[in-house]
Amino acid sequence: MTFKASSVALPDLYEASIVELQDGLIKGHFTSVQLVKAYFNRIEEVNLKGPALHAVIETNPMALSQAAALDDERKDKGGRGPLHGIPLLLKDNIATLHEEGMNTTAGSYALLGSVVPRDAFAAAKLREAGAIFIGKANLSEWSGMRGEWGHLKGKVPNGLSERGGQTFSPYYPNAHPSSSSSGSGVATAIGLAAGSLGSETHGSIVYPSSRNNVVGIKPTIGLVSRSGVIPISSHQDTVGPMCRSVTDAALMLNFMAGPDPRDEVTLHQPGVVPDYMKALDKNALKGTRLGVPRSFIRNSKTIEEVFNSSLDVFRALGAEIIDPADFPDTEELLTSKAEKRVLDVDFKVDLNKYLSELIDVPTGVKTLTALIEYNKKRADLNLPPPFYEDQSQFIQSEAAQVDDAYFSALAKDFDLGRTRGIDATLAQFNLDAIIIPTEGNAPGLAAIAGYPLISG
Repeated sequence: MTFKASSVALPDLYEASIVELQDGLIKGHFTSVQLVKAYFNRIEEVNLKGPALHAVIETNPMALSQAAALDDERKDKGGRGPLHGIPLLLKDNIATLHEEGMNTTAGSYALLGSVVPRDAFAAAKLREAGAIFIGKANLSEWSGMRGEWGHLKGKVPNGLSERGGQTFSPYYPNAHPSSSSSGSGVATAIGLAAGSLGSETHGSIVYPSSRNNVVGIKPTIGLVSRSGVIPISSHQDTVGPMCRSVTDAALMLNFMAGPDPRDEVTLHQPGVVPDYMKALDKNALKGTRLGVPRSFIRNSKTIEEVFNSSLDVFRALGAEIIDPADFPDTEELLTSKAEKRVLDVDFKVDLNKYLSELIDVPTGVKTLTALIEYNKKRADLNLPPPFYEDQSQFIQSEAAQVDDAYFSALAKDFDLGRTRGIDATLAQFNLDAIIIPTEGNAPGLAAIAGYPLISG
């Protein structure tokens, strides 16, 4: 299947890889302007019309002029590299230049029209590489931190924001798109952009990637800067790619990673960022030991059956499967309340810092306290009932304090997730990696440890 833009045949946008699109641009089969127009047409067809998936909050009014400039640059100077002229989407908590005409709001009218000081660092690096940001993807409002946090306990559904409405799965009518980067996952799955950026604190990249049949990478904390990203937790937040293939995700990660003086934790990464494209070796699994923490896979027979069949694929590629390779602290991990304590505090501290650094906020919302009051005063204009009633996580975070209990919880997270969790399991079974279904508690393990994760 091909798409046409200005009478030019384009690759199948449902499946086209970044590599394939770049090859077409280099060979002159189409231009970036034509590519952007084609993606805009796709958004027009399915975002608010037809299936009305509500994956995109807004499009970039300058995208076509930026694409034209990049086309001219290609003719005059040659391409910048594999992302030159490639259209991408960003989750609506990742800042982009205010003068470009797009908002950065976490899905809330409280930040509509706010002026960010600069691009988010990850966005700036992609822009420097030649990427075109064609729009902002919908998300769970405030990345899921408005209503009661964790496992859909609150009234506010995942994928719902007052600006973007409810994101829906493209695979089954009204199905749950899963977690806060839902718009990024849905948009990537159905070809509304060549790839997208999401953010993750606890599952928000990998869950919607898994549910929408795309590849999401949650990098190690400190590999990709969080500066310019509306935060939840400086201890767990990260930005990562969501793409239709591992190759595309690795390619984007190459350009996003690197030290940023505005995010101190990134200054501790290795001096030279690895080339993740070099890891794409079909023989890489030969002789590796992969462990299955079987005790985390619970309450889903269908997922477990499919996961078990996938183990044969790993074996066929030369890996040795160690099954079970259970964590020594499994039950403590599953019952610990430490992560919730850390997020309660971090959200207030980190959000207040982000808001304080905005150049202008027309609504006057510059603190979490002001945000709570803003929502109270305009409840009838906010989320539809009964969702607007739930600000329970906001209120819990506002009351939380940086105290001894907080530091104890942070230490417990590192002990459970790293020392007695992932680190201990890797060492005990002499493993190269751990494999577990995304829906099998994988995000929580990586979240509190600050370790990397790829959806499966």
